[in-house]
Amino acid sequence: MISIKEISTKKELKQFVKFPFKLYKNNPNWVPPIIKEEMGVFDKEKNPAFETADAHFFLAYKNSTIVGRIAAIVNHTEITEQQIKKMRFGWFDVIDDIDVTEALLKKVAEIGVQNNLEFIEGPVGFSNLDKVGVLIEGFDHLGTMITWYNHPYYKEHLEKLGFVKEKEHLEWRMPFKNIKLEHFAKAQDLIKRRYQLKALNFRTTKEVMKYADNMFDLFNDSYAKLSTFTPITNRQREYFKKKYISFINPEYIKYVADKDDNLVAFAVTMPSFSKALQKANGSLFPFGIFHLLKAKKKSKDVIFYLIGVHPDYQNKGVHAILFNECYLTFDKLGMENCIRTPELEDNTAIQQIWKRFDPTLCKRRRTYRKEL
Repeated sequence: MISIKEISTKKELKQFVKFPFKLYKNNPNWVPPIIKEEMGVFDKEKNPAFETADAHFFLAYKNSTIVGRIAAIVNHTEITEQQIKKMRFGWFDVIDDIDVTEALLKKVAEIGVQNNLEFIEGPVGFSNLDKVGVLIEGFDHLGTMITWYNHPYYKEHLEKLGFVKEKEHLEWRMPFKNIKLEHFAKAQDLIKRRYQLKALNFRTTKEVMKYADNMFDLFNDSYAKLSTFTPITNRQREYFKKKYISFINPEYIKYVADKDDNLVAFAVTMPSFSKALQKANGSLFPFGIFHLLKAKKKSKDVIFYLIGVHPDYQNKGVHAILFNECYLTFDKLGMENCIRTPELEDNTAIQQIWKRFDPTLCKRRRTYRKEL
């Protein structure tokens, strides 16, 4: 007998967050979140996503044992301003029992119908800065802190229940040695002179924060045309500045500005915390924080988290300036591997930019859709 319960207490929320720890126990490629941080994501007082979205969180039980979880999300900005009648689902984890999957998704569908929505899509989060997609290839590769991991049967469950591919995201990696300075050093110098641009590098978080609001403006401008895009609000900026920007090594953030000091491009990268998070196993204390701080200084894997270029400067080679600055920094740090976060399959422009570095496609993930 399968029962579905919408969670309403802090205890149940913690069970919701901790369920994957049991599901992926001893899996060498699953990267656990920090439990306290993950609970903050679902806290309406802490996460500004709830200003423009409603969310319901469900646990599935079988013989009084938790066997699945799912979040059902209604993004009102997407629905009212963009006229996309989408019912979102995310934080989807389940045992290998399609009846459990069906029962969880039925709850999502019910909320979609109640809100007069037209289709379900997931797994997705509240916004473009959340995790996305069911992993469909690359189960033998280590996950990252900014992606979901799942068992291979998730794809099978969704497709048997009538869900079809909506968007596909690709993840690539390459040895740092594949990046040759001569590929962009001369080009970036020419582009700087032609468009009167300059690279901005930083030693302190305070210096980075001076431009952080401008970076989020640029983020909204540069990603606006993506079909999956929802703008970052002012309060979300403050949330992400505190959660991410203040924690990332300042030298891992690169900006390009014009002669008037207006940002035209940015790259946000970070050291890989995957192995440190596995050692922390959900807790910062007593030892988890030390594993993370060590990775922040010593990790030899770098993740390219976000790259954005203002629409007026796209297709003008400005990315060469970003690559040049990243190369100079990571060469000094002895970086060994570069990992790219999920990119839309049809984003051929970014794939062409990276092509000369001979990257390897290591993972595919997919969002699924079903009409209501």
